[in-house]
Amino acid sequence: DGVTSVNVNRLCSFSFESGLLGSKIPTKKLSLSVNGTRPTQPERISYSGFEPVKASSRSFDVVIVGAGVIGLTIARQFLTGSDLSVAVVDKAIPCSGATGAGQGYIWMVHKNPASETWELTKRSHQLWKMLAETIRDQGMDPLQVLGWKKTGSLLVGRTPEDSVMLRKRVSQLSEAGVRAEYLSTDELHSKEPAIYVGTDGGAAFAPDDCQLDAHQAVSYIEKVNRSFAPEGRYAEFYHEPVTGLVRSTSSGEFEAVQTSNNTLYGKAIVVAAGCWSRSLMHDLFKGSHIQLDALVMPRKGHLLVFENFNPLQLNHGSMEVGYVDYQNATFPLGLDDQSQTLSVSMTATIDMMGNLVLGSSRQFAGFSTEVDDSIVLHIWKRAGEFFPKLKEPSLTDFIKNRKVRVGLRPYMPDGKPVIGNVPGLSNLFLATGHEGGGLSMALGTAEMVVDMVLGNTTYVDSSPFAAEGRCC
Repeated sequence: DGVTSVNVNRLCSFSFESGLLGSKIPTKKLSLSVNGTRPTQPERISYSGFEPVKASSRSFDVVIVGAGVIGLTIARQFLTGSDLSVAVVDKAIPCSGATGAGQGYIWMVHKNPASETWELTKRSHQLWKMLAETIRDQGMDPLQVLGWKKTGSLLVGRTPEDSVMLRKRVSQLSEAGVRAEYLSTDELHSKEPAIYVGTDGGAAFAPDDCQLDAHQAVSYIEKVNRSFAPEGRYAEFYHEPVTGLVRSTSSGEFEAVQTSNNTLYGKAIVVAAGCWSRSLMHDLFKGSHIQLDALVMPRKGHLLVFENFNPLQLNHGSMEVGYVDYQNATFPLGLDDQSQTLSVSMTATIDMMGNLVLGSSRQFAGFSTEVDDSIVLHIWKRAGEFFPKLKEPSLTDFIKNRKVRVGLRPYMPDGKPVIGNVPGLSNLFLATGHEGGGLSMALGTAEMVVDMVLGNTTYVDSSPFAAEGRCC
């Protein structure tokens, strides 16, 4: 299929202004402190796959499998916060999976302060805002660099029961330190004239919520990472599927990632392969005594994009109350009929280019990324129930002008990502299962993974995300 290896010398030809390195994250020099570090020339090795180990090899301190927003931000955190060298390997390229198909909201309005993901999400949002501020301090525009803008967000409901829930959510958010207010129907209409929730509805409003553009943000992170290539600390290996792991018979640790073209040795290996992490780990551990089942599975989603859609202009990002239930729904393990579970809830934003982005659907449909026109129409009609102006264009105009994004969210049955080392292996780490919150939780996850690898105390309690007891 024309698989090629990234030429590291070519990467070294990139030159970027020092401003790209800006970060308010501490940049003190740190050292890797994982157990079982490999010698310069490895002892006898065993291979967990079926192909022979390739002769071509490179050595790094950290090898990251997965070039989505999670993998790339972990790489950035290592590069800017330590003196370690990093390699990122992926079977494709950034933004070809869930990251590129997302809506880009960095919102707290729909989050539950009592949930186990709250502190990680809150910390990550803080880090995104710090990054945007640093970019601005360096004379650059966060809108152009990250697609970053402060939109505020609305969680809207249409029934008396919804209004009760929204008032409670505002109280919870306020107590947790997030600025929020409840809006009656009239107050909502004054802030967002295009939205309709009837006479019994209302909204929770978080005025400080922001959004970004995934493609812009990932491009920026790539530039930061590549700026470390000239000093030999960073390399990318895109279009290189991982085919196995190399394991030392003396230490018992996995010490290298085998790709289609290279053997990449690393003192620490991080698997951040999104919804493919489960099948990847299963294949890599085949034939070994290690019993691990990372229960992450693909959860398919559709988004609609309308370029320069003048009939509807929004002042804020919006989503309906039902989105919270569908996002947080959990399912018993072993269900075979999850492919029949489909939910559609209204979300609406205007992106950095002025395009209207509507969502969203959730469905267990395996690894299929085919567009389902019936779901697309369902999303359009659902959005029309909240935005009457969407009912004005004809169906022909709708079909002609819309674009569809389809992505596979990495879903964990208990609703929490897996972040931490594989039980029994001190240098093999997982960072996956963020469902639709990959962008939202990326920087906090990166900080957590790097602290784990370096043996530091994590800023946020990492115990809820451990693989132990959840991946068996």
